[in-house]
Amino acid sequence: MSLDLLELLPAGWRDLMKPHLDLEVVHKLEAFVEAEYAAGPVYPPLPDLFTAFRLCSPEQARVLILGQDPYFKEGQAHGLSFSVRPGVSVPPSLRNVYKELREDLGVTPPSNGDLTPWAADGVLLLNAVLTVRAGKAASHAGRGWEHFTDAAIKALDSLDRRVVFVLWGSYARKKAALVTNSQHRIIEAGHPSPMNPAGFLGSRPFSQVNAALDEAGLPPVHWA
Repeated sequence: MSLDLLELLPAGWRDLMKPHLDLEVVHKLEAFVEAEYAAGPVYPPLPDLFTAFRLCSPEQARVLILGQDPYFKEGQAHGLSFSVRPGVSVPPSLRNVYKELREDLGVTPPSNGDLTPWAADGVLLLNAVLTVRAGKAASHAGRGWEHFTDAAIKALDSLDRRVVFVLWGSYARKKAALVTNSQHRIIEAGHPSPMNPAGFLGSRPFSQVNAALDEAGLPPVHWA
């Protein structure tokens, strides 16, 4: 049976994203992704492909944190940008995110790298590319995922209430052009990777997000 990405996508997201999708591009993406999973291994596991959308419905979503590519080592990627399951070593970029969280809000970081609570609290933890071949970073870039996830950004932009778009690093910051509704807010900074020595630490994104939400009368994210 062929892979049907729109059927796998939660209904609320499917309805919002379809007007922004070229179905020909989606069908080509489906064929590619299905073949890649068949050849394996590909991350995240197929049941985790749309975890970000399942945990954070359009009705809940008030923040987007955009990553680029899933982690490509076994056991890491589980469908949420920057996140890893409990028991998996916290990746370097996420360690810097936690360091900034402590400096910004005084929050003691959790002992694991599982960001599921953020997703459940209205943060869409989305990667621009949703799959990757094991051991090969960016191996699924340029195959249609960007079109698919751009549709999610456009869907959020179409909402009639504020959404805060958090864009870290040059790749993510290019997506600011997709946010055209003046009621939304964009918070930009350098990528949290330790390979980026400046531009993220000290950017105070978490307090900025909550201030932007408060300004619009929306509840804060519980980052703790």
